Amino acid sequence: MASHSDERYLHGHHESVLRSHAWRTAENSAAYLIPHLRPGLDVLDVGSGPGTITLDLARLVSPGRVIGIDASDQVVANATGLAGDNDLANVEFRTGDAYALDFPDASFDVVHAHQVLQHLADPVAALREFRRVLRPGGIVAVRDVDYGATVWFPQLPALDEWLRIYVDAAHNAGGEPYAGRRLKSWAIEAGFDNVASSASVWCFASDAEREWWGLSWAARATESDYAAVAIEGGHATVSELREVASAWREWASAKNGWFTLTHGEVIARA
Repeated sequence: MASHSDERYLHGHHESVLRSHAWRTAENSAAYLIPHLRPGLDVLDVGSGPGTITLDLARLVSPGRVIGIDASDQVVANATGLAGDNDLANVEFRTGDAYALDFPDASFDVVHAHQVLQHLADPVAALREFRRVLRPGGIVAVRDVDYGATVWFPQLPALDEWLRIYVDAAHNAGGEPYAGRRLKSWAIEAGFDNVASSASVWCFASDAEREWWGLSWAARATESDYAAVAIEGGHATVSELREVASAWREWASAKNGWFTLTHGEVIARA
């Protein structure tokens, strides 16, 4: 089983990060999975974060049960509160470990993980663990961004630096920022024979989208754990990160601003 000793969640749980995660829904982040869901299925959502996707999954498979796990006690507590606010009785959240799921073999029909494998030092080991808790005929659904397929306009030099710093810091934290292109390979290595791949894109271009995305990253660049990892690892100075934050604010205010993130997706059958 993989060790966590060389891993660190790059983004941390700064408010700007959680605000970004809370924007995610099944529709904008798991559309490739929705056709495979039906009422009565039991679902495990690994790395469930604030729980917005998890709650959508719970609505789609009700009366099936949905369990979301996350490494952060505080994030789990917040997601539990959100479930209560939405009066969803078929969902619960627990603290958990992607490498050592606290469930018996063959416990779930679906294991879902969104933007998780890119942060793990041994994603294949995690996929094998996901496979262990699947029932016969069940599916693992994973989706991760590929930072090598990130495109934006206007071409601001400091955003080129942002990407360089991000990739270096992600590798330093034990992750793989080019995870999207590797998902199919990882799933095959984990022992899945039936693997279907796809891709989808987040695009931020409207005034509201640019403000939300750009200002979120401006805050992350100087205030989140990402900034600390970048500085501690020698990937950027405080001054360089301030320039990156300024570039994000400039991009957010540009009427012609456009930004896309391409994601790899996999449906792997047990």
